[in-house]
Parts: sequence; C-alpha cells; structure tokens
Amino acid sequence: MTIIDSHCHLDHEKFAADLDGVLKRAADAGVSQILCIGTGDGPPELDRAIRLADAHAPILATVGVHPHEAAKVTAETYAELRRLAAHPKVVAFGEIGLDYHYDFSPRETQRDVFIEQLKLASDLRLPIIIHTREAWDDTIRILDEHWSGPGIFHCFTGDAEQARQALHMGFHLAFGGVLTFKTAENVREAAKITPEDRLLIETDAPFLAPIPYRGKRNEPSMMLETLYKLAEIRATTPERIAELTTANFKRLCSARYTGNSHGN
Repeated sequence: MTIIDSHCHLDHEKFAADLDGVLKRAADAGVSQILCIGTGDGPPELDRAIRLADAHAPILATVGVHPHEAAKVTAETYAELRRLAAHPKVVAFGEIGLDYHYDFSPRETQRDVFIEQLKLASDLRLPIIIHTREAWDDTIRILDEHWSGPGIFHCFTGDAEQARQALHMGFHLAFGGVLTFKTAENVREAAKITPEDRLLIETDAPFLAPIPYRGKRNEPSMMLETLYKLAEIRATTPERIAELTTANFKRLCSARYTGNSHGN
C-alpha cells in the first residue's frame, strides 16, 4: 500500500535537524511522494521547496505566496514565481487564498494578491491549492469570478454544504489530521459525501497531527491515521482509500512533472 502526502511543509524549521529521518519514516509507512508547499516565509525567498525537491527524489514542489505574506508581494514577486514555476518538479500553484483569522496582511491586499496569483496559475496551466480560513464567502466569490481550472481545497475543515460548493466548482478536497479530532464531525460528514475521484489526503506537517499524535510535530508517516479514519468513515478499506487518493493526486498534479500539459 502506497500513499501520497498532498500537502506538507518540509522546509519548516521544525524539520531542520532530522529531515532524513522524517523521509525514512515516511518511506517505511508507504508514503511514495510528498508535495512540499513552496510558500515558506514569503517573498523574496520563494524557492525553498524546489531546493528540497532537487535534493530528494520523493519530494515534489509548489510555488506561491500564502495570504499571510500577501503584503510582501511586489511586481518582482510575480516575475519570480513565473520563473520558478518552470522547474520540472513544480506541479501546482499554492497555497494561495485568504486568511481572515490572523489578518497578518490587510484583507484588501490578500484579495488583490489572490486574484493576481489565480491569473498567473491559469497562465501557467497549474492546478491551485487553496487556503481559506474564516473567509469562505470571499474565497468562493473570487474563485467563481477568476478561476475555471482544477485545484485543491487543502486541509478541508468545512461542513457538507461547503464541501458541495467546492465540489460543484470542480475542486478536490484534501483531508488531514483534523478528520480524526473528536469535535470534527462536520469534517467527517464532508469526507463522507466527497466523490471517490475528488478525495485527497495530506498532513499539513508539521501542523495538525492526527490522533493519537495530537500536540506533537506532525510528519508524513503519521498520515496513516488519517487514512484509516477516512476508510472507516466511508465504510471501505485503507487499501481502497490509498489507491483512490494516489490516483487522484497523480491525475491532478503529475502532468507537469511528467511533461504533459493540463487541460482547461
């Protein structure tokens, strides 16, 4: 049984001391690929995930600016993102979106940068990875107005109705450790109604470790707990969930990596 971590922050300082061990444990757990999110600490350094992907065969990368760092964006940022996106192991654009919980960047700036990155991702023919927190209505409105391609709502924590909205727009839903939390019944309902061909799993490591690791540093090997919970929720086997989520990820995110083009 092999699985893919569709969202991980291996460039985080919490992995600096033992990345090789993290990757070894991931491989031992059956994690065949890890998508490292390339937002880092924001501009001007935007290539940390690419450097990791160059150094480690199982790692793929994204490029993008997280809404937290939207205020750092300049015209040069977009030019650099375009340049970095040409790297052969860059398979998606993100994570991008809106975060009204922390408001580390002004909301108007977040919206402007989100829209510009959607335009860039469309031009580059890359799927997008969406971060949204306490900003659902604005996120959906902007996507409806400015996006018509494929993408992922990462670390989906919405309810079944929000899941239906995202699915209707053509998005995949990625479920992480929150799925195992006792208070996350709404997320489990969303996972239950997600079609087989739209399911993904992720860690968002080093954040949001699943039960029984909650409170510890999350890492890709711990994703097995999410896999087991998703299989339980959907009344199927872990092997079936592994097969589905691996196929979905490869179909959505591997076209650039294998040299093919995404369709519109």
